[in-house]
Amino acid sequence: MLDGYSAEILARVQFAFTISFHIIFPAFSIGLASFLAVLNARWLWTRDETFLILFKYWVKIFAIAFGMGVVSGIVMSYQFGTNWAVFSDKAGPVIGPLMAYEVLTAFFLEAGFLGIMLFGRERVGEALHMFATGMVAFGTLISATWILSVNSWMQTPAGFSMNELGQFIPEDWWKIVFNPSFPYRLTHMVLAAFLTTALVVGAVGALHLLRDRADKPARRMFSMAMWMLVLVTPLQIAAGDFHGINTLEHQPAKVMAMEGHFDSHPDGAPLILFGLPNQAEKRVDYAVEIPKLSSLILKHDLNAPLAGLDTIPDEDEPPVAIVFFSFRVMVGLGFAMLGLGIWGLIARARGRLFDAPMLWRASMVMGPMGFVAVLAGWITTEVGRQPFTVYGLLRTSDSLSPVAAPAVAASLIAFIIVYFFVFGAGTYYILRLMNKPIKPVSDAPMMDDGPTRTAGTTPAAQVQDKHEDKGMT
Repeated sequence: MLDGYSAEILARVQFAFTISFHIIFPAFSIGLASFLAVLNARWLWTRDETFLILFKYWVKIFAIAFGMGVVSGIVMSYQFGTNWAVFSDKAGPVIGPLMAYEVLTAFFLEAGFLGIMLFGRERVGEALHMFATGMVAFGTLISATWILSVNSWMQTPAGFSMNELGQFIPEDWWKIVFNPSFPYRLTHMVLAAFLTTALVVGAVGALHLLRDRADKPARRMFSMAMWMLVLVTPLQIAAGDFHGINTLEHQPAKVMAMEGHFDSHPDGAPLILFGLPNQAEKRVDYAVEIPKLSSLILKHDLNAPLAGLDTIPDEDEPPVAIVFFSFRVMVGLGFAMLGLGIWGLIARARGRLFDAPMLWRASMVMGPMGFVAVLAGWITTEVGRQPFTVYGLLRTSDSLSPVAAPAVAASLIAFIIVYFFVFGAGTYYILRLMNKPIKPVSDAPMMDDGPTRTAGTTPAAQVQDKHEDKGMT
């Protein structure tokens, strides 16, 4: 089935497949961890039981998503060693310590407090439970910081020197960590995670409102999601604009591909809204464009010149069509999120936020679109970096292990089969949880209903006590 493909192409497809599965879980858990911290804090502050109900509803979903994110991330390390060993050898002196910092700081922080957040409310007191919940949320943000630092360094390498073996040797860790694109990429990704979670929470709230518009927890989560969309989406659009300007400065070929600019425009470049990039003929077929708007967006000047792909060698061009379309999917969904947030704001101003079935249905349609936007943005970033793994310095073709194409194809097929069974089952279970009614606290199954392990008390004894309490002896 995969005959005729080179080992490089298959290794790239394998990495793209596994990281696409992986990234949706951290994107969800980063936003959901902060959402849980907000719910818990508001429960403690207001003693409004609705917040406690929602916390217990979403914490189970978070636990599953977090677990799948961890498992799917381990596979990435495996591929660095098997398919991309040359990259690991050359970039390892920089990449390795950053990944180790991520494990030592973020993962240990998340894992250390996760159990207290899931099971400790009745055992450690509310203050420590709130602290643990905050630390889990903080840990997800720290994790994103290290990972985005690594990825940003690969996009805009800084603070290193090269030794005689062609390895990247760290010279200045501040410059490595805080490389030129890192602040923009981190901001863009974290905001994307918050929006992704807001869309899911809004969709679940809308689902339960369609069943019962008087459902108070559903009203609360839908309202919070709409506030999040209308407040954060404009920030995300602004962050995306700054990120684009930074990319133009440090990775101009990527921006040329995003914009579909095969030719240079000395007197102002048009914004191509739609079209079919034809890389062989160096043009965009059937282009629908607005004159000079690209120059206005990227340089804030209608007549500012913009270079095109005709200024770089053909062998340094990224795959234009993939970058061109994925960028438009991401931007289009961003404006759709803004539209949904404004719709919610108008409905709220008219007092019809909880009497708007069309808005609820639209929210359900938009529920998974945050994941689609994250994947589209990731594809734009990573494919736009090609043909380099370390931009401008190490080509992808020179990063590959000496592996045979059939071996990579076999492991790729194995990944596809295992991923669809394992993560498909996990995703199905999450969707089932989201579909269940939101129960009052007294009826809701508790994550903190686990066994208490104290001196003289065993889990079996607790089960026996519960049976006796229920007259089951």
